[in-house]
Amino acid sequence: MQDIPLLSQANKRREDIEAPTLRCTTPMKFLPTCLLILALATATAFAYDPSPLQDFCVATNSVSYAVFVNGKFCKDPKQVTADDFLFKGFRYQGNTANPLGSKVTLAFVDQFPGLNTLGISMARIDFAPGGLNPPHTHPRGSEILVVAEGTLLVGFVTSNQLNNTLFTKVLYKGDVFAFPIGLIHFQLNIGKTPALAFAALSSQNPGVITIANAVFGSKPPISADVLTKAFQVDKKVVDYLQAQFWYNN
Repeated sequence: MQDIPLLSQANKRREDIEAPTLRCTTPMKFLPTCLLILALATATAFAYDPSPLQDFCVATNSVSYAVFVNGKFCKDPKQVTADDFLFKGFRYQGNTANPLGSKVTLAFVDQFPGLNTLGISMARIDFAPGGLNPPHTHPRGSEILVVAEGTLLVGFVTSNQLNNTLFTKVLYKGDVFAFPIGLIHFQLNIGKTPALAFAALSSQNPGVITIANAVFGSKPPISADVLTKAFQVDKKVVDYLQAQFWYNN
């Protein structure tokens, strides 16, 4: 039987099957396929936060005490204590006295240095009645959210490739909902009482892009010619929306 490049033959010995090896010793006509497979494997390996290079790597802004580098400068492990792995910011209710009626308390690596290299982070979201965590995206992490109190309407929108389909659900206390990486999503308190939720994310620094702020509150502002055509509205509408974000900022 003729060898099939990159694939094991059906009649290979058992020990060979248990320890497969990708070989690029193929005819030239199969070389592009081999290189593509290797490229995809490499891209997958580096698609998310790098794996820790030691047991832990607590972030520090003092380079004089820094050793190793893995995401941020790291504390000398000999100087690390249990306090470096403790975050107390979720003890306190967020102030929702703002136009959105919500407050997000972040526990990303910048607020919680012990997360450095661990590939995880969290957020506490407080909602007044009717409060909204507006449409936003996390470019570097997926999110999973659990409702601790209240009732939330949540949802995310797929990419253009899937026709910008909206997936939405009403969540009650104890319910959990997942938001895929990079997709626009939101949470709205539809109850008559305050609501509370906690989110976990798959990156120490997933990033946050609030869509309205980015589009209408960028510095310097995006040209009105761009926005009027993109949103198919009059320039007065664009000027009004930009003024809201520039005034609030």
